[in-house]
Amino acid sequence: MERTFRGNFRKKPQTADMIFGTRAVIEAIRAGKEIDRLYIQKGLNNELTKELVDTAIEFRLPISKVPVEKLNRITRKNHQGAIAYLSAVTYQSLDNIISECYAKGKDPFILMLDRVTDVRNFGAICRTAECAGVDAIVIPSKGAAQINADAVKTSAGALNIIPVTRQDYLKDTITYLQESGIKVVAATEKTDQIYTELDYNQPIAILMGSEEDGVSPEYLKRADEKAKIPILGKIESLNVSVAAGVIIYEAVRQKGIK
Repeated sequence: MERTFRGNFRKKPQTADMIFGTRAVIEAIRAGKEIDRLYIQKGLNNELTKELVDTAIEFRLPISKVPVEKLNRITRKNHQGAIAYLSAVTYQSLDNIISECYAKGKDPFILMLDRVTDVRNFGAICRTAECAGVDAIVIPSKGAAQINADAVKTSAGALNIIPVTRQDYLKDTITYLQESGIKVVAATEKTDQIYTELDYNQPIAILMGSEEDGVSPEYLKRADEKAKIPILGKIESLNVSVAAGVIIYEAVRQKGIK
């Protein structure tokens, strides 16, 4: 299976540094730093905070308004109501990734993660995806695992290789993928169709959900097909990283190894 060029990341794993202080966070954003999390204190209405919010919106960064107690738990220093974490990776353009695949005559192979928040699960999934030749990991801007040093370590360095793209609304992303000729398959127990019965030998996006409640119902409705991994024992579900590996490698089997 041909693999696209995927070397757009920092060469060495980086610790997800924390920046605090309103002006410092503004300058980091404007300097092009990749922000993974941005926390702003609820209820602040001063001019500098407004400038930070406007800057975050301009750069399309997700903002979390949180109580001051949360910020104080993160750091005892004078955070001025603003804390940001730098991402250990540089987020990529989904449009560019898909265009590059088609330009090379390759069917795009995408993995979408809906609210996978455990850092170690996320890292393990990325490791499997990279080994299987997945072209990109798609995560939501909010409700995703923090991409920090632990995630990079758990991925065995895969996060330095495989592109990660962050999307504001996964429902819109699903529509975009479908309009780009990519079939979206959602992994869920809410179907009778076993995962091996589907055709993955085409442009494909596999959608995995959170361990708590799986893929969001709204996304299930939008998916082209649903895939079920049969559970033969007494435990009701697989770990999401294991389930992702099962379905990803069924796609690899069908596509054939080149």
